[in-house]
Amino acid sequence: MTRRRTIFYWMRKLLPRTLFARSLLIIVIPVLILQILSTYIFVGNHWRKVTSRLAYGVAGEVAVLAQEMANGADQHRMLTMARYSAESLDMLITFEPGRKLEPGVHTSGAWEGFSVDALSKAMQNQVRRPFSLSFSPDDDWVNIGVQLPNGVLRAFALERRLFSSSAYIFLIWLSGSSVILFTIAVVFMRNQIRPIRKLATAAERVGMGRDISAFKPEGAREVRQAARAFLDMHERISRQIEQRTAMLAGISHDLRTPLTRLKLGISMLGDTPDIQDLKGDIQDMERMINSYLDFVRGDAQENTERIDLAQLIAKLADTTARHGREVHVVTEGDLNISLRPLAFERCLQNLLSNAEKYGTAIWVSASRQIDARDEDMILIIVEDNGAGLDPSLYEEVFKPFYRVDASRNIQTGGVGLGLPIVRDIVHAHGGKVHLEKSTRGGLAAVIELPI
Repeated sequence: MTRRRTIFYWMRKLLPRTLFARSLLIIVIPVLILQILSTYIFVGNHWRKVTSRLAYGVAGEVAVLAQEMANGADQHRMLTMARYSAESLDMLITFEPGRKLEPGVHTSGAWEGFSVDALSKAMQNQVRRPFSLSFSPDDDWVNIGVQLPNGVLRAFALERRLFSSSAYIFLIWLSGSSVILFTIAVVFMRNQIRPIRKLATAAERVGMGRDISAFKPEGAREVRQAARAFLDMHERISRQIEQRTAMLAGISHDLRTPLTRLKLGISMLGDTPDIQDLKGDIQDMERMINSYLDFVRGDAQENTERIDLAQLIAKLADTTARHGREVHVVTEGDLNISLRPLAFERCLQNLLSNAEKYGTAIWVSASRQIDARDEDMILIIVEDNGAGLDPSLYEEVFKPFYRVDASRNIQTGGVGLGLPIVRDIVHAHGGKVHLEKSTRGGLAAVIELPI
């Protein structure tokens, strides 16, 4: 079972990552297997058989000539045989009297091996005399020598008599059809994958809060159906956000009006301790209402802009430093990115305010990095040297209205919406945020923003 899992693991590792490459692989592998089998069957059966029959014919002709020479043909007979061989058999013959032959086969090249084997077997079966064969890729003739009792018969046969042109035609057809098929497959698959890529890009843009008005459904029926469903979903979500924003605007107005009347009425009652307590309660109510509205309203209506994060971080760091905190800022690389400026400023301000409450020094770093998918991102880290937080609460504090114990409680201000607002804004930009222990001794908030 473990071995099977290991095999599957390595198969998944070797498979290409993209849909385009996997689709091509589905097309290419069956075609390659079919071509390999076709080539094997063609070479193993048809071509070998044809070559053997051609070699059998040439060996038979050489055997007849050798037998005539061995029977003691005179000079006139030899000339007649040479003329007939040249005219009718495409074969040149000479006789070398008194010579001794060195049997053997001399060849070079890839394709001559089939013909050499076939002709050698045919010569052994039909000539039954010592012989030599010489194939050369630079020559169109095959040099065949046969040892006779009184000398050596030398026959030169055209190589085309031992080769079948169907082999070359088959290979050219196989290669040409493969190239044409793969070209068509690449063009077709690119056209099929393009709408899916556009849909994925549109989904990423929605996740980052960007406009997708230029996106139109296209491609195969299933892809168009998925694109239309995506657009319908985006429209419903946008409509719900607009309705929620309009409703919250009304609630904000309705709540602020009685609070304003209360503040006005209490301001006319004098300045007693009880009145001061009532004013404090009204301010707390106003602050809580503002926090609730900021959390629920979000910033979906704000347009994205290209900004330099280094400048934004420097501005917020200067503001925090004026509150008496030591702030260290380190920025590296190109930090220009498209985002909602006011929303992201609120996000960083919440993190800096959180660090300001629980630490005496703050460290902010921002740099351009490569994520796990080999894509560019911007990494922002806000650290403090405060008391820190129990790791078991790293996720809990991102829940709305959650407040921890005495180290981070209501005495320090807030209603438990600072970090939830941070996560909501970061997620709206397609990023991630998490907490971890800081090397400075306190807490570190880590933001990863895709570019």
